[in-house]
Amino acid sequence: MSQPQTARIDDAALIRAAQQGDQLAFEELVRLYDHSVLRLALNLVRSQEDARDIYQEAFLKIYRSLGTFRFECSFYTWVYRVVTNICLDHLRKKAVRKEDHPVTSHENGETDFVDLVEEPRPDMHPERSLLSRELAWRLETAMKRLTPRERMVFELKHYQGLKLRTIGDMLFTTEETVKNCLFRATQKLRGALEGAI
Repeated sequence: MSQPQTARIDDAALIRAAQQGDQLAFEELVRLYDHSVLRLALNLVRSQEDARDIYQEAFLKIYRSLGTFRFECSFYTWVYRVVTNICLDHLRKKAVRKEDHPVTSHENGETDFVDLVEEPRPDMHPERSLLSRELAWRLETAMKRLTPRERMVFELKHYQGLKLRTIGDMLFTTEETVKNCLFRATQKLRGALEGAI
């Protein structure tokens, strides 16, 4: 997911202009990165509402901190670092509050976990659809067992396709630490999903 060299050159000019107070330059930076930021936030927190809040908070933080950007890493990495840190804080707070995705409770108090899984395509085979929904539910349940940092590393590697070194840069840690964290996350998920497939 590295950006082409021309994008980096354009970024540099826009960043320098925005650092000098050029509002249009900053708006262009937002336009260039808005989809990536929103997609990353949505993949990490799994909630459209939370992702939109994180998106807004991220660009506000980027705007306020732009003067501190020193071109020591790519702007792309710096932006992702801001977003992942906000997402990590969000996931930690959510884990402390133990808030999960909203679910439907029936009159008897039972929770309907089927509501957590997206509706499958109508043309899918019913048995395959049921297995697919069950697997999706098990995966989401297994992901909740990961620490926020493990989930973040797993998502960045497998859903965003980032390299371990890039993830390490974003999380202010070493590639080896990221590799160990990814291994722990994978082992936990494998254990939780054993027999599910």
